Amino acid sequence: MPEKNKIVFQHFNFYYGTVMALKDVNLGIRPRQIFSILGPSRSGKTTLLKSTNRLTDLIFGMNHTGHIFIDDQEVYDSQMSLPELRRRVGMVFDLPTPLPLSIFENVAYGPRINGINQRQRLEEIVEKALRLAVLWEEVKDKLSSSALRLSGGQQQRLCIARVLALEPEVIMLDEPCSGLDPVSTASIEESLTKLKERYTIILVPHNIQQASRVADRVGFLLGGELVEEGPAYQIFTRPEDKRTEDYISGKFG
Repeated sequence: MPEKNKIVFQHFNFYYGTVMALKDVNLGIRPRQIFSILGPSRSGKTTLLKSTNRLTDLIFGMNHTGHIFIDDQEVYDSQMSLPELRRRVGMVFDLPTPLPLSIFENVAYGPRINGINQRQRLEEIVEKALRLAVLWEEVKDKLSSSALRLSGGQQQRLCIARVLALEPEVIMLDEPCSGLDPVSTASIEESLTKLKERYTIILVPHNIQQASRVADRVGFLLGGELVEEGPAYQIFTRPEDKRTEDYISGKFG
């Protein structure tokens, strides 16, 4: 029997004022997989991510219809705690944004805010998060050094560790490798492949090739519409919609 979906979009529409950014999205995202969202610029990819943990609430004039469920809980329910939602559904952006603190304090920052101050417990959390982000071996001897001294790829993995320290259930990444060199990109992809053993991951990739390397399932957005979704091998080898085929083959985008 197939495992129940972790996240479900039902007839979800999203508007910036009068501009419709997402159109009747119906989608199920399975647990412990990497779901990759493809599409050209302004197709709604980032809006889909930000809607999932309601970062879109920060935008004036936004509106939506339809539903998003996480484990059968309505994301837009009036009783939903936004801090708890954003802990459960963490987000990593395209540009790494380490705090001007030490490597240790960057990862410990979220747990401290949540009331964890015991040094031993913080050390356990930091080490676990850095190991999961495949960064521990590179930084374990310089945890007191400034995070700003890390390379771009290391800073991005540190940002992933910072999310992991809050023990999320879902990790969303919006082009996390857009400014990184191939070696750093490979490190991030290695991290994601290991993280999916524990977490549900939604990835907007830097390019189609990245999605083909790491994704289990793929969805193609165009003009806010989910054109199709399915197993990665199917989307890349025999998509059902001509628009998907044209995008995958580089005819537009």
